[in-house]
Amino acid sequence: MSKLNIEAIKFPGLELKRPVIISGPCSAETEEQVLATAKELAAIGVKIFRAGIWKPRTRPGAFEGVGSLGLPWLKRVKEETGMFIGVEVATSHHVYEALKFGVDMVWVGARTSANPFAVQEVADALKGVNIPVFVKNPVNPDLDLWIGALERINGAGITQLGAIHRGFSTYDKSEFRNHPQWQIPIELHRRIPELPIITDPSHIGGTRDLIADISQEAMDLNFDGLIIEAHNCPEKAWSDASQQVTPARLKEILDNLVLRRPKIGDTPRNALDELRKKIDELDNQLLDVLNERMKISEAIGQYKYENNITILQTRRYDEIMKDRVGRAASRGLDAEFATKIFESIHEESISCQSAIMNRELKRKEGK
Repeated sequence: MSKLNIEAIKFPGLELKRPVIISGPCSAETEEQVLATAKELAAIGVKIFRAGIWKPRTRPGAFEGVGSLGLPWLKRVKEETGMFIGVEVATSHHVYEALKFGVDMVWVGARTSANPFAVQEVADALKGVNIPVFVKNPVNPDLDLWIGALERINGAGITQLGAIHRGFSTYDKSEFRNHPQWQIPIELHRRIPELPIITDPSHIGGTRDLIADISQEAMDLNFDGLIIEAHNCPEKAWSDASQQVTPARLKEILDNLVLRRPKIGDTPRNALDELRKKIDELDNQLLDVLNERMKISEAIGQYKYENNITILQTRRYDEIMKDRVGRAASRGLDAEFATKIFESIHEESISCQSAIMNRELKRKEGK
C-alpha cells in the first residue's frame, strides 16, 4: 500500500458534494469564447471551470493553446462568475504563470505523468503551494507510474491531492478514444482509499455520444466526480471538437445521472452479504481448479524436458483458445473476457513449464 499524506480537497466557500463537476472547453481559444462558455456553465450550477491554456499535441502544427495570453481570461471568469478556475500544467513555467493569475487548482496531464522527470519539475515548482492538484493517469496502463507521479506531488508538500482517470491508449480496436480499463482506477482506489478519483468521460469516449454512459458508469463505480469538456459552440472548437458538449447538453447529462445509495434497513444488506458469500465460495473453487491445472502444467513441463519437446506448441495453443472462447460464448460469457482469462492462464502455464526446464537444466549441470 502506498503511504500518502492526504487531506480533503477544499475550495473556500464551496461545499463539495459527490459528484464533483469540473467543466469548460478543451482549449481557451478567445476571451469571448471563454467568458461565454463560463457564463453558460455557471448558469447551470457548475462551480469549477477548466480550460486548456497549454495544449500538448501529438504532432507539430496542431493548435497548441494560446499560452499565458489566456490566463487573464480565466481571471475574468473568476471575477465575473465566482467560479473556481483550473488548468493543466506540464512545466515549472506553467505552474508559475498559473499561480500568478490566481488559478485555484491544477492538474498534471497524461503525457506529463508518464515522465517522472517532468512530474518532478512540476512538483518542485509547487512546493509551498496549498491548492488542489490532480494527476491524470499516464497514457499507458501503468498503475505504479501513476502512483509514482502522485507520490512526487505529495512529496512536494501537496496534501490536497486527487487523481483523474482519463483512460489508456491501446492498439486494439475499440469504441473508445482511450480505453477506460476500469480495473486500474479501481485498484488505485483499493491501494489508496482516501484518494479522490474523478473520471474524464470526454477523453475516454472521444465522442460526445459516449459521455453520458461513461459518466454513469463512473458513478456506479463510486468515483468522486467528473471532468467534462464543454464549449459554447463545440462544432467550431479549435481542438477535440467531437468530444465536447454544450452547457445545455451537459445539464441534461448531469440531471439524468443516477447516484446509487444503499436502501435503509437490514434486509438488503443481508441479501447482499449472502450473494457475496456465494462469490467467495465460487472464487475459492476457481482457485482450487487453477491450482490443479498448474500442477498438470508442471507435469507437462517435466514430460517436455525429458522428451526434448519445446515449451510453446503454437498449434495446440491456437486450438485451446478457439475451443475455450467458443465454449465461453455458448455459456453467454463475453469473448473478450474469456480471451483475457485464457491468455493469462496460458502465460502462467508457460512460466511454470519454463521454471521446470530451467530447474532440470541447472540440476543436470550441477552433476
